[in-house]
Amino acid sequence: MTNDKMNKAVVLAAGRGTRMRELTADLPKPMIEVRGKPVLQHIFEGLRDAGIREFLIVVGYHGDTVRNFLGDGSRYDIAIQYATQTVQDGTGRVVDLARDFVGHSPFVLSYGDILVDPSNYKHVVDLPEHVEAIITVTRGEDVSKGGAVFVNKQMELVDIREKSNVREETNWYNAGLYVFRPSIFEFTANLQPSRRGEYELTDAIRALAQSGKKVKALKLTGEWADVRDPEVLARLNRTS
Repeated sequence: MTNDKMNKAVVLAAGRGTRMRELTADLPKPMIEVRGKPVLQHIFEGLRDAGIREFLIVVGYHGDTVRNFLGDGSRYDIAIQYATQTVQDGTGRVVDLARDFVGHSPFVLSYGDILVDPSNYKHVVDLPEHVEAIITVTRGEDVSKGGAVFVNKQMELVDIREKSNVREETNWYNAGLYVFRPSIFEFTANLQPSRRGEYELTDAIRALAQSGKKVKALKLTGEWADVRDPEVLARLNRTS
């Protein structure tokens, strides 16, 4: 059975990251430096080295900072387009901005504040033809701060719950790196606001899995970090 190689990635870089306090007074969180370069640069260089050449960067808060830094991507040997999220109403709506860029192609989606060991990107860019989506997972995180992921013995997604206040019977945490076919747009288009008042990408992923499509969970290896607050940032820069 053949795998679908892909050439497109969407990176979500619109948020301010209020937990970073004064560190994001003048720049979006994905532009905060870890080990000498912005988190966003770590992401697109890792994806580029895995074979991705076409990028859509979704900007919002201080979007000009991102545009001025990356330009058209040519100096990094990639091609970058931009889309602007004008209303901060959740990750589900943001993905819709990529519809024209994606066309009929499968694509990688990464949150712009997630650091992973670069070797993981080579695993996600190969999408088995019978799989509709991949959601990456990691262990040892507090599911109240993100997505609790439930899988069966074949590591196929059964359920995903966002920022659950109850410690669920799962060890898997949504790692913020995905692969989708364009079918995801059928499910983001039908989203309703969550309890938090946002359109959640994870609700669309759950609906995709429960529609009978196969969504596989992929365990990341090596380092993983959600650069969510100054404490995480300080730890990462201490271990550089």
